[in-house]
Amino acid sequence: MGIIGVVAALTLPVLIQNHRNSVVEAALQKFYSTMNQAIVRSEVDNGDRKYWFQDFGGAEIGDDGKPIEGTSDAQKWFNKYLAPYLQITKQEFDSSGKLIVYFSDGSVMKNNFTDSSREWIFYPKNFKKCDELGANGLGRCSFLFIYYPAKAPTGNGNNGPDWKYHLGKGFEPYKYAWDGQLSSLYGNCLANSTSSQRTRKYCATIIQYNGWKIPKNYPLRISY
Repeated sequence: MGIIGVVAALTLPVLIQNHRNSVVEAALQKFYSTMNQAIVRSEVDNGDRKYWFQDFGGAEIGDDGKPIEGTSDAQKWFNKYLAPYLQITKQEFDSSGKLIVYFSDGSVMKNNFTDSSREWIFYPKNFKKCDELGANGLGRCSFLFIYYPAKAPTGNGNNGPDWKYHLGKGFEPYKYAWDGQLSSLYGNCLANSTSSQRTRKYCATIIQYNGWKIPKNYPLRISY
């Protein structure tokens, strides 16, 4: 019995971690596929994505410190061009006015900025718990995506080389300013979340480039 207990103690954590990895792998691949299928379907009704994409901010905050309903241009754009092609259970705003979208499978995506709608954080599971971690959750329980198929008419972006992995594309794991080197992806994903503005933003790209499987040398432990 003692031997069995030791074996169980050694193998159970590995089994649990493998299961968590599998859940996140499946969720990331599904999110990527679902969002890009929605864009293709929207193009049938609204034309080329390059012409209907716009980069908007979130909701205004009232005197009571709460988001004012109906003031988010990002939400209006999202509801016109993407929401009709997705299975959404509800939408809400955080205390700063960022749009939060809940999907029917339990996953969530949240606008990453109050003044731009090009970056989105995807949460495969346990959104509230992971969101409380903020940047420390990136690469572990949340993953950053960018939707920037064309220069935004109202945004402050540009068509420079930093955007080459996003211009003309759909929802893609964060690749802004990536130098194309695999070592850069791993170095960024492993770095402390306070050491760089872009720290841990490339983690989803590592998984994407490994066929949506978390590689054995992935620098962080998936935990949700």
